[in-house]
Amino acid sequence: MTKLDTRRKILDMFAVVCGSILYSLVVQLFVLPVDLLTGGATGIAIALHGIYGWAVSTVLLVANIILLLMGLIFLGRKFAMTTLLSSLLIPLSLGVFERVYAGVVLTHDIMLNTLFASFGIGASVGIVLRAGSSTGGTDIPPLILQKYFNIPAAIGVWVLDSIILLAQGIVYDPERILYGLLIVILSSIVMDRTMQLGSSRTELKIISKKTEDIKRAIIEQIDRGVTLLDGETGFKEEETQIILSVIKNRELPRTERLIHEIDPEAFIIVNRITEVKGNGFTYEKPGE
Repeated sequence: MTKLDTRRKILDMFAVVCGSILYSLVVQLFVLPVDLLTGGATGIAIALHGIYGWAVSTVLLVANIILLLMGLIFLGRKFAMTTLLSSLLIPLSLGVFERVYAGVVLTHDIMLNTLFASFGIGASVGIVLRAGSSTGGTDIPPLILQKYFNIPAAIGVWVLDSIILLAQGIVYDPERILYGLLIVILSSIVMDRTMQLGSSRTELKIISKKTEDIKRAIIEQIDRGVTLLDGETGFKEEETQIILSVIKNRELPRTERLIHEIDPEAFIIVNRITEVKGNGFTYEKPGE
């Protein structure tokens, strides 16, 4: 294993720890004080807490261990290892926060709690997933169904979360279920955005009669690579070259100015792409 691989693994593990602790903190500060509902194993723990008064962290720990064993049996050792840290750290850290922040209520406004819970849960789960791990929990049964019965995992997660939320209606009023659904929906959006955060780039396709000058300018002044694609104009059916380049988002204004200084009539297509891997992006160039 190279030093780069070791460093990446350490950073990924640190991200999993931070994401797991953030998740527990959000649940303790914004979900539990005002009896908000949510999906997943946390939702099951909240429901049982409402019925029997059991500590949420204890129920969550037991549920995660059972689900982790299911993952080990049906999905294999490799999957179980990627979920082990967060599956144990979330309930354990929640147990600590239950004692440290017992009785703490930041706000009684249920909508504020819903919004902050949604953003916090979404961001924390996104951080864990971005590190190549998983929070485990009730994500495991849908993955098992996908593996053995070809049922899409996304559908399985939504169905299971809906069942968990509806089951909590035995203890809590219907309005709480609606807030719970809002948390599930908003946190999913935030999670997706968090996973893409910092990795989006801008793709440029440039059609110009001054291809060589623009290519050289992008390479020398923007310090980005280019690829030349063969093309043909639709109207005159003339052969042409299309410049393809991927740049950082903040480099777009400067690059556009540079292109138009060389050729004011250049045709530029700009696309936002969610991820790029390779030299200069996954591995930064010296001096960046």
